[in-house]
Amino acid sequence: MKIKNSILFVLLLFLVISCDKKRVFDDYKSVGKAWHKDSIVTFDLPKLDPKKAYNMYVNVRDNDDYPFNNLFLIVSLEQPNHKVKVDTLEYLMTNPDGSLLGDGFTDIKENKLFYKDNERFTQKGNYKIHIKQAVRQTGKIEGVSSLPGITDVGFRIESTE
Repeated sequence: MKIKNSILFVLLLFLVISCDKKRVFDDYKSVGKAWHKDSIVTFDLPKLDPKKAYNMYVNVRDNDDYPFNNLFLIVSLEQPNHKVKVDTLEYLMTNPDGSLLGDGFTDIKENKLFYKDNERFTQKGNYKIHIKQAVRQTGKIEGVSSLPGITDVGFRIESTE
């Protein structure tokens, strides 16, 4: 019986992995129980085909401790020539009833947040992504120093083909 269960598990795992054919890069980094405003999550991107276009996403895992309806991020794409493209992004994180958006069966939800589409990496060299949170409370200028409820931040690149 154990052998049948093991074989079934391996087949199921293979099926899940093989269904993700568009994935080129997918990585997560933990930010602990709260994401500090000065903590920048950085990803070194793999070498990408300059002839192909890619879609990019920021992935966020959050839980019921997340106290806001939205999430503000500053995402920087550092090119090999050290030029940096910076975007300030806003994402809705909850339903109108306050329940978390995202996928997951427990109190931890995973959100795949759109960043850029049809991006080409034409320069030779290393690209980097830098992500930091920029959440502010209504009426306050200074950002939230420690953002509870965000546990992991990820970055994903998918082929458009």
